[in-house]
Amino acid sequence: MDLSETVRERALDRAVRKAYWRLLPLLFLCYVIAYIDRVNVGFAKLNMQKDLEPQGFTESVFGFGMGIFFLGYLLLEIPGTLLVERWSARKWICRIMVTWGVIAALTAFVREPWQFYTVRFLLGLAEAGFFPGVIVYLTHWFPSRDRTRALAWFLIGTPIAQMVAPPLSEVFMGIGVGDRPPVLGLVGWQWVFIVWGIPAVVLGIVVLATLTDRPRHAGWLSEEERTALEGELERERAEQKARSGHMGVLGALKHPKVLALAAAYFFVVTGNYGVELYMASILQDWYGLDVKKVAYLIIIPPIGSLIGQLFIGWSSDRTRERRWHAALPIVMGALALFLAPASQGQVAVTVGLFTVAMTGLKAYLPAFWALPSLLMTESAAAASIGMINSFGNLGGWVGPSVLGFVKQATQEYRYGLWFLGASMLVSALIIVNLGIGRRAAAVGGRIVADEALPEPA
Repeated sequence: MDLSETVRERALDRAVRKAYWRLLPLLFLCYVIAYIDRVNVGFAKLNMQKDLEPQGFTESVFGFGMGIFFLGYLLLEIPGTLLVERWSARKWICRIMVTWGVIAALTAFVREPWQFYTVRFLLGLAEAGFFPGVIVYLTHWFPSRDRTRALAWFLIGTPIAQMVAPPLSEVFMGIGVGDRPPVLGLVGWQWVFIVWGIPAVVLGIVVLATLTDRPRHAGWLSEEERTALEGELERERAEQKARSGHMGVLGALKHPKVLALAAAYFFVVTGNYGVELYMASILQDWYGLDVKKVAYLIIIPPIGSLIGQLFIGWSSDRTRERRWHAALPIVMGALALFLAPASQGQVAVTVGLFTVAMTGLKAYLPAFWALPSLLMTESAAAASIGMINSFGNLGGWVGPSVLGFVKQATQEYRYGLWFLGASMLVSALIIVNLGIGRRAAAVGGRIVADEALPEPA
């Protein structure tokens, strides 16, 4: 390596390091609040259902309502992701956060099932484009060698949200219960929605003021650092185009492997949200626990998710292998769900199995979301990521809906858990058979993914 190449590499390393510290903490905080606003209904349900049962809030109503979020999510996901690629991540993420914060708070005032369905649908519309938009945004800042680790540090927002929200929400859940009177005429579950909606609005304004759209706009990088980072990202885009040719948005949306990734994501998300939105209810149903004990038990499984995501992100980047790093955690989580019903009566074993399940349901994410960029670049990649996330997230409607329906019909959670585990196994099989994301190889002194190699004669 000559002197100029060494200088460029050092400048690139400095630029990436600065981007980590400048961008990821803010994006991480945004994702924490996004996830809390999305899933705190699963915890609020413990008291909300009792209060609204006279209005017809059954298990199936909650399951359907918690899942209808993802139908709204579907409608604006691809346009929102393209706006991040072609317009401004900073402005679009700001809009998303302000509107979802307001709508999440409005959930406090629902009284009828149709109102619950409407607010959850609108919340999905409001949040659409945030998650895949950030995935696309990170491709504007991090070369492929660093991208999975950057994704991992962003994605740990979900387990952190799951650890932080329950104990804090439990403080508010006691309002209007027992000898604690309502505050301003509102009870605890209503305050949970209101209190967690406020940070989204505040962070949206912070995003508008501080987030930087592209390296060329970053005054906090030196000219040498900007040039090195932009040059590396452009080199990678050029190599990807040379391998796959030019592909438009429509071509990306009907690409067979994009469709397969969407199917894989659908089946694993079905398992993920089924567990997340019903874990508190399952523990309360199986063990008769009060809200406070449930709040502290459900923060244990996300610890496994946190460790799993960071490990998979590190290991996947180190080996440049994506496929098995995505599939094996999903299989592990599925097996835990199959075993969970047999643990009933032993709360420590149940929580342990849910911890293994949640580890598998989150650890795969950094490696999985590195796969679309192996197929295409720029607008085509943005559209494919948007479609994978939007159609895949319909599993977030299916999982809770099936679990709620089966529980109401059979008075058992076991059959629903087995359904979620089977769905996850289907996802793992699809990923393993995709033919992308295998271990990288050394060619001419450089590391390239095996899907970039020429086909054998």
